[in-house]
Amino acid sequence: MNKKIFIASDHAGYEMKTKLNKYFNSFIDLGTNSFESVDYPDFAHKLSIEVLKNEGSLGILICGTGVGMSIAANRSKGIRAGLVNSVEVARLIRQHNDANVLVIPGRFMKDEDAKNCVQMFIDTQFEAGRHKKRVEKI
Repeated sequence: MNKKIFIASDHAGYEMKTKLNKYFNSFIDLGTNSFESVDYPDFAHKLSIEVLKNEGSLGILICGTGVGMSIAANRSKGIRAGLVNSVEVARLIRQHNDANVLVIPGRFMKDEDAKNCVQMFIDTQFEAGRHKKRVEKI
């Protein structure tokens, strides 16, 4: 992997984040670093800033349902965060939406499924074409 990939979670996503970090071993971890309760918007904003500062980078956010992180990250202009529930959705948010942040529901996804979604997200490129004009309208 040559592009920077940032990862962050709240306390509900901490366990999943730890497992993904061990498997991929190349992410830039922005926290949280324990099960102690934290506010998910703080970590969504921190990751969003890094993704926007580092052109071509990607981000991975994890919270309990994924919804809070998705809402918070998508408040930043230039962030296109997609909540996934399958490998197919992970592929499509990159191909069709040029998503630069993958959001995982830590409490509702099996470890292996999350790992496969992350791998698909990293490996898939934006198709542009007919999708480009739609993404530009965001």
